[in-house]
Amino acid sequence: MDPVADLELRSVDLQTPKNNKDHHTQEMGVKHLILRRGQAFNIRLNFNRPFQPRKDHITFVAETGPKPTELLGTQAIFSFNQTQTQHGNVWSTSDFILDSNSLQVSIFSSASAVIGHYMLKLEISQGQGHSATYPVGAFILLFNPWSPEDDVYLPSEILLQEYIMSDYGFVYKGNKSAITSWPWNYGQFEEGILDICFEILNKSLYFLMNPSKDCSQRNNVVYVCRVVSAMINSNDDNGVLQGNWGEDYSTGISPLEWNGSVAILRQWSASGGQPVKYGQCWVFASVMCTVMRCLGVPTRVVSNFRSAHSMDGNLTIDTYYDQNAEMLPTQKPDKVWNFHVWNECWMIRNDLPPGYNGWQVLDPTPQQTSSGMFCCGPASVRAVREGDVHLDYDTSLVFAEVNADEVIWLLEKGQAQEILAHDTSSIGKEISTKMVASDHRQDITNSYKYPEGSPEERSVFMKASRTLLGPQRASSSLLDLLGSGEFEDPPVRLQLHLARTPEWGQDVLFILHVQTVPDRAHTQAPIRLLVHFCAQALLHGGGARPPLWRQMVDLNVDVGKEIQSLLLLPYSNYREKLTDEKQIRVSGIAKVEGTGRNILVLKDFCLQPPRLTIEVSEKAVVGKILRVHITLTNTLTVALANCVMVLEGSGLLSGQISENFGTLSPGHTIKVHLELYPIKAGPRQLQVLISSNEVKEIKGYKRIFVAEATTS
Repeated sequence: MDPVADLELRSVDLQTPKNNKDHHTQEMGVKHLILRRGQAFNIRLNFNRPFQPRKDHITFVAETGPKPTELLGTQAIFSFNQTQTQHGNVWSTSDFILDSNSLQVSIFSSASAVIGHYMLKLEISQGQGHSATYPVGAFILLFNPWSPEDDVYLPSEILLQEYIMSDYGFVYKGNKSAITSWPWNYGQFEEGILDICFEILNKSLYFLMNPSKDCSQRNNVVYVCRVVSAMINSNDDNGVLQGNWGEDYSTGISPLEWNGSVAILRQWSASGGQPVKYGQCWVFASVMCTVMRCLGVPTRVVSNFRSAHSMDGNLTIDTYYDQNAEMLPTQKPDKVWNFHVWNECWMIRNDLPPGYNGWQVLDPTPQQTSSGMFCCGPASVRAVREGDVHLDYDTSLVFAEVNADEVIWLLEKGQAQEILAHDTSSIGKEISTKMVASDHRQDITNSYKYPEGSPEERSVFMKASRTLLGPQRASSSLLDLLGSGEFEDPPVRLQLHLARTPEWGQDVLFILHVQTVPDRAHTQAPIRLLVHFCAQALLHGGGARPPLWRQMVDLNVDVGKEIQSLLLLPYSNYREKLTDEKQIRVSGIAKVEGTGRNILVLKDFCLQPPRLTIEVSEKAVVGKILRVHITLTNTLTVALANCVMVLEGSGLLSGQISENFGTLSPGHTIKVHLELYPIKAGPRQLQVLISSNEVKEIKGYKRIFVAEATTS
């Protein structure tokens, strides 16, 4: 071969398996080169003759997006340099190895590079102004939480395994007194999901309006998070999910019947971007968790129990009852969700003053607009805790969700007659997320606010109130109400307790506990109480259906004494009256004879479905048979009609397995025996959902560790 012949590129080895492993993307496969920014990757270039560093001049060009330019940051041009060192915010080369006609070179991408699909090209200068350009290959560039120079850097391998690499988790639902864990398959490493994540970005209104500008801003994690938050819902665009908070899901799938994100994302993509029906908050947040983990942003799912939505920004939520203890509908847009689910993403906030880095709230559920789009966040969790509600983005909304005060009114003839309760601590309870490296729940309430009733908590609340309401305290009675002191304690205290675990299909037994308060009783004579009780099915959005049960109790309580009274809510009263979530509120209003006082007592609860069991009979190994045994006994007094079982679990099976079992009579048992062939090693989660006409969510899961296949 002529040593002075023009240098020509003959072939390229992108070394995809090794690079993907080094960049923690091997779970996404080895068909494509998938890299994380701010980290070196190696390629081997094969030429027609030996590369001569002093005579041959080569330049690399990396491009992404439409009409890439250096000015927009969507094009990087960098020369091969033997002595160049790696720099965080520039593309560079280093650590080359010459071997005959091949050159192995290490390329270092900028830690602030735009994420996306790239094409890498090689330009060889031939002298006298002549040059030749060769395609080297395509790669995908993601955020890099392993890189100290990336804005999403998370300096803990345990946390990275949880918030980037784990492809399953839990959503916490129910109510604050009976929290249930709902297994979810995030599946961010499943076939095609990464491409769908970029398809989501490319269908956003920002991209459609100005593709080049949108792509140029994809180096900014704050920007990308806001785009994804808007695109998970479909209120402004052809986003992934259509919300439905009604009770008719006949034209789609009930939010309760999803097992994971993969089926939703694949359906959205396969339909050309038509919103998938239907989602509610936990579905929106879980799908966003899949997308953000896939793109390389540490993300977790968070549940807030008794979550306020204060549309008027006055940090109070008003609830109304009549004298018969019925919770009344209101025309006000404010509401208290039984629970609400959002995301936290980990990042540096270069757009905020120092001190607000770390976890940031992102909420893809379309509650209200932010800068004209239905999205929310990122709002710094620390800013929420400190009441810094003026900071971007949507911090005031999140602050109200966890801190608003609840004022409960007694309504007579359409007029508010009496404040039954002013509760400063009923909102924002048991804020929960999955514990790291565990299947248990972690309470993170203290990350969002100081302990209820503490001087710090009230001080922060007042600080936020004055910021939102202005120094004149105009148009709000909130601060006057707070400044008026505590309400006078009533002469008796009432509490409602469940006598046993409430199960769907069974009567519900309560105990009313009545205790007099001697210092508040202005007489030694027995205190007479006339208590009206009402039970209503709770809607997820905080409202209630019409009463399904009423009862009145007449009690006489001696001063200094305690009494108990049993109450029975028959199954026949609620059988046809509940929503699919099967939540009930029992409320009671006691009229204290001779005082004009009314006392409110409340009890929310969820009716528990039958439980299923999942067992595996041997050690799980990649490619080896794994026998799974699923059992469900109908412990109810009624039959479960149209029972359908759906199995899902990334790394354990491809897609879903579905089977219809018809009707399961009372006392009868379904036994299912399946054979799986695990696909990937490591910790995995098998999710099982059995739904029926009567009970939509009988869920179970099994954590399974899959070992690598041994080679003989």
